[in-house]
Amino acid sequence: MKKLLCATAAFCLAAAPAFAATKILFVGNSFTFAAHSAAMHYETDQVHDLNPPDALGRTIGGVPALFKEFTKEAGLDYDVSLETVGGKGFDFHMAEKRALLDKPWDVVVGHGFSTMDEAHPGDPTLLISSTKQMADMFAAKNPQVKFYLLATWSRADKVYPADAPAPWKGAPIQQMGKDVEVAYEKAAKNAGAHVAGVIPLGLAWNTAFDQGLADSNPYDDAGASKMNFWAYDGYHASSFGYYLEAAMDFGRVTGKDPMMLAPKGKDHVAEDLGISPTQQQALLKLAHDGLAAQGETFVAMNN
Repeated sequence: MKKLLCATAAFCLAAAPAFAATKILFVGNSFTFAAHSAAMHYETDQVHDLNPPDALGRTIGGVPALFKEFTKEAGLDYDVSLETVGGKGFDFHMAEKRALLDKPWDVVVGHGFSTMDEAHPGDPTLLISSTKQMADMFAAKNPQVKFYLLATWSRADKVYPADAPAPWKGAPIQQMGKDVEVAYEKAAKNAGAHVAGVIPLGLAWNTAFDQGLADSNPYDDAGASKMNFWAYDGYHASSFGYYLEAAMDFGRVTGKDPMMLAPKGKDHVAEDLGISPTQQQALLKLAHDGLAAQGETFVAMNN
């Protein structure tokens, strides 16, 4: 009888389902797949790219892969998927990619086109309406889903060049980031309880400019000693910018302080991307401060 009980207990333990990983989806465009940076094809085996490989057989790692590595460093279990298409907003994903998105996710992080509406830069109308459609879709499959909106950064190419278009040409570089933040806050409010909050990435970039941590104008050759958050096109982010994006996603989604990612001043993600320990600490503090300014209260780790 004792042997039978032990065998039965062993069977029950073996049959018990493993603790389910948190299923998170990242939906966006090149600002999520980390265009023009070393992060674009980073650790692709750690995430699920829902779109097919490119002509060279490559899939995307991008910011979702950085996020995944952060969660592993923190001892957290996230099953990470991404659906990204360059130059597109929520309206495109809803019209063309809905079959990939319409699933019971636990968490979703997403953003639209960088100017809010490619045809009407600065007009948040399309962002607001398409955000609600997407939020309603996710909530219909899982009423408990947490959908976070990522408010993106100011584009230098829309501010400094002589041929830059309205509405940000000649404006302070921080203005576009502020306008984008306001638009996402409106989109979140319009979607109601189906949106869990806004990740203020563009405002964190602004803080870096204000504090002299990052070069605020990549066209004037005056900030060589500072981090350049933009890629070579003054549009997409560099590895610095994407690292900050992933750190803010990590802090907002997990509730853990981004500063805990590297208590010794360096983690393997920063090292892989060529980010120095000093730069990494500055980026993680920007993430911490930006989230804390929006009311984030970080949860202490158990270890």
